[in-house]
Amino acid sequence: MQTILAATKVTLSLAFLLYASWSDYKTREVSNRVWAFYAPLALFLSLVDLLLYKSSDWLFFVLSIGFTIILALCLFYSGGFGGADSKALMCIALALPFFPETLFTPVFASGISPLSQNLFPLTIFSNAVLFAAASGIYMLLRNLIWRVATGVKIFGGTLGTESIGKKILVLITGYKVSITKLKAKWHIYPMEDIEIENGENLLKRKLVIVPRDEHRDEIVERLSKAVDAGKIDAYVWVTPGLPMLIFITLGFIVALLFGDIVWALVSFILG
Repeated sequence: MQTILAATKVTLSLAFLLYASWSDYKTREVSNRVWAFYAPLALFLSLVDLLLYKSSDWLFFVLSIGFTIILALCLFYSGGFGGADSKALMCIALALPFFPETLFTPVFASGISPLSQNLFPLTIFSNAVLFAAASGIYMLLRNLIWRVATGVKIFGGTLGTESIGKKILVLITGYKVSITKLKAKWHIYPMEDIEIENGENLLKRKLVIVPRDEHRDEIVERLSKAVDAGKIDAYVWVTPGLPMLIFITLGFIVALLFGDIVWALVSFILG
């Protein structure tokens, strides 16, 4: 029965997270109904598990959920997480405050950490952050290869006057594509815009660190007109805008199969 409960909680969590990730990627929105169904079901199953099999762990149960909720709220109000990301982390805590050891054994023995045993949602969070950081390394390498292959300046025109901080953020979160591809692929977002200076003939390109869906079409249209008029080159900065929720879902799956990746890496490095 305990194994069935664990399997039910894992299946429930995976189903809601996959759907929420798909919705966030496709529409950049996740209905609150997702969390309204997920949270009470998760809490009910965890309370049944606690009362029947883990009554001595109630303190760790409260600490795991409480600490995760505080972390999620801090990340949300500081701007580090979106609303859906924070709600997903809190719901995971309600469903799986501890690692489901009756159901899974991590592939890496070093992946079993004190954090994963008693604060399992934080293991998922640390895995998610690691994968998000890894995507930044991929973006940087992609941009360097593109620069060598095309010979085109990475920050051409007035983009060269942007701050180093902005350039670094763009290098690890975006890449350059032709304006034609940007217009054809709705799921990528421009990371630059233009503004008119001193009349119609002088355009200033500027980097946009946080692209917004509601202004996408307007920015694309401005960039397209500038390219057609020959005022800027045909390659512009874009980002796929992968939601953090996707990394959380990936972190959840990897945590179940491999455990705490950060702990495993540190253990490997330290021997």
